[in-house]
Amino acid sequence: MSLIKENIEVIKKEIETICLERNREPKDVTLIAVTKTVDIERIKEAIDAGITNIGENRVQEIMDKYEDLKNYANFHLIGHLQSNKVKYIIDKVKLIHSVDSMKLIDEINKRAEKSNTIVNMLIQVNVAREDTKFGIDINEVDDYIEYASKFDNIKVQGLMTIAPYFEDAEKTRPIFRTLKEKFDELSNNKYNNVEMKYLSMGMTNDYKIAIEEGSNMVRIGTKIFGKRVYNSNL
Repeated sequence: MSLIKENIEVIKKEIETICLERNREPKDVTLIAVTKTVDIERIKEAIDAGITNIGENRVQEIMDKYEDLKNYANFHLIGHLQSNKVKYIIDKVKLIHSVDSMKLIDEINKRAEKSNTIVNMLIQVNVAREDTKFGIDINEVDDYIEYASKFDNIKVQGLMTIAPYFEDAEKTRPIFRTLKEKFDELSNNKYNNVEMKYLSMGMTNDYKIAIEEGSNMVRIGTKIFGKRVYNSNL
């Protein structure tokens, strides 16, 4: 068994254990393998080990890898998305996790309309209000949901956050709990083109805490592939 496959099996087992402890179905938690800077061969190893969703931080990497992998896995854009790059991925991604401006919502809808498609997205929330992170303030979420609900070619499917890095991952718990409360609140409201389906929280350092607090979509790279090797050609 390859190291990548072993790592994936360990993560899946941890997800299963946490879910069963909380009377949740393990299959309801989507594992996204973050493939930033990872080469095609190693990504295919992960796919052979059961990965069906891969996450990229950069539009260019989606474009570079799409033809090789489009028949094997769904692409997720999990990094910051500039409005001028929306056109390159509009027909390539299953889900955009990082919508953080009304200008971006406008552009995604415009490009989706031109392509005669519907684009699924999450609103990125900067729960901890970190200056170094993208995402809207949690107090703005309702306004963004209401704004997005007016467009016919986009569908808001939930919320995403990136917690601050702590050596003690337990410190992320209040952040995840806060967003889960907002997620549940929105789930009880009815908007057009809005369905609170995905709560994208948790990365290599803190995904177990995130799942305990209600995440159903985790984005894991280092624990699957090891530390990143940066290639200037990607």
